[in-house]
Amino acid sequence: MRLMLTSCGIETKTIQEHFLRWLAKPPVDTKALFIPTAAINADAINVLPACMDDLLKCGIPKENVTVFDLHRNMTIEELQTFDVVYLCGGTTAYLLERINKTGFRESLLSYISNDGLVIGVSAGSIIFAGNLPDNLGILDVPMKVHCPKSSMTGKVSFPLTETIELSNTAAMLITSIPDAVEIIDD
Repeated sequence: MRLMLTSCGIETKTIQEHFLRWLAKPPVDTKALFIPTAAINADAINVLPACMDDLLKCGIPKENVTVFDLHRNMTIEELQTFDVVYLCGGTTAYLLERINKTGFRESLLSYISNDGLVIGVSAGSIIFAGNLPDNLGILDVPMKVHCPKSSMTGKVSFPLTETIELSNTAAMLITSIPDAVEIIDD
């Protein structure tokens, strides 16, 4: 499991360094799946170029980025051809509905459990937390993003009992629950 939950994506040098360490190969050889599905309103759509830039500024060539809008399922075999899945922000309930309705939920959770690398941005992070019914079940508690300050930093102790708050410069790094979870914030 390599799950990076953020408010704003690869916003800081520290987050970028963690992301690059987690990649299984050089960025130039990395294949990314970019999922903009949650961006259904003007504000979220306006942020999509910055999200795409997260991958490009890390050295992933644009031709190695595939845009996938969750209008169908993607089998685990197809999903495993990608080195990273990037879930953009926007409307959390809509993103979660599309993940569940298309059957992508099973593929995504299998990808994660087989050491797939996933970056969640805003709504793309909240889908893993306890905010909504039928969430992806990684975290039992709710998550708030775009907070003035993160509610905690460093190693995260389980069981969690309070809402996790992430600032725009924070990332929750999950490699194993409950043993290897930390929040970094610059």
